[in-house]
Amino acid sequence: MSSSDIFIGEIIGTAVLILLGGGVVAAVVLKRSKAQNAGWLAITFGWGFAVMTAVYMTGSLSGAHLNPAVTVGIAIKDGDWSNVPVYFAGQILGAMIGAALVWIAYYGQFQAHLRDPEILAAQPAEEGLVDQKAAPKAGPVLGVFSTGPEVRNVWQNLATEIIGTVVLVLAVLTQGLNDSGKGLGAVGGLMVALVVVGIGLSLGGPTGYAINPARDLGPRIVHALLPLPNKGGSDWSYAWIPVVGPLVGGAIAAGIYNIAFA
Repeated sequence: MSSSDIFIGEIIGTAVLILLGGGVVAAVVLKRSKAQNAGWLAITFGWGFAVMTAVYMTGSLSGAHLNPAVTVGIAIKDGDWSNVPVYFAGQILGAMIGAALVWIAYYGQFQAHLRDPEILAAQPAEEGLVDQKAAPKAGPVLGVFSTGPEVRNVWQNLATEIIGTVVLVLAVLTQGLNDSGKGLGAVGGLMVALVVVGIGLSLGGPTGYAINPARDLGPRIVHALLPLPNKGGSDWSYAWIPVVGPLVGGAIAAGIYNIAFA
């Protein structure tokens, strides 16, 4: 795989991942959506299908890492870090593009949701949002773009993200890789998609299971930049956890793999 193939493949794959994954959250959360209140099962299976679609679409181009934690895990396993910056760049850019596409697809629902009297009543006055100290940590549609904890406890939240990512990356390394060992294969894509569903069902409750730094950071940046009315804050005080936690989890998973399976 050339650097250009990796970069383009990761942009496309991660954009599709976030478009479909963020899209199912928007469908369930936003007012005037036909799928509103479809529930957690819809979200977890939606993210699983998003992973499967993105992997099958770009696996032959870039190996479909789609996740810096997976990239780190494979780099540690192989001892080859030469393409890691290219993967990271493609993943972050792709995640931002995917988040922007969710906004376009659900533009009317975002407008209706953020101008709804019930939503406005739960937020500070519009003029208060000019002062970032007065803005809420997490705005009313931030969950469409990125994750946040139900109970804000730094060490628990970090541990949850680490644990979930260990499960994901260890599954990738033991069962999901293609013949070259550089990315996900056809059968591996389906298996990893089901693992993502399982992680969401079992470990998603505390933090919303980012388990992917690009999936959280890229869309959070887009949330901060988009002209969404009454959007509130982007919760930057929490943003490091779904970045650091998955990277640590990916490294731990690779260490376990090298000790137990290599």
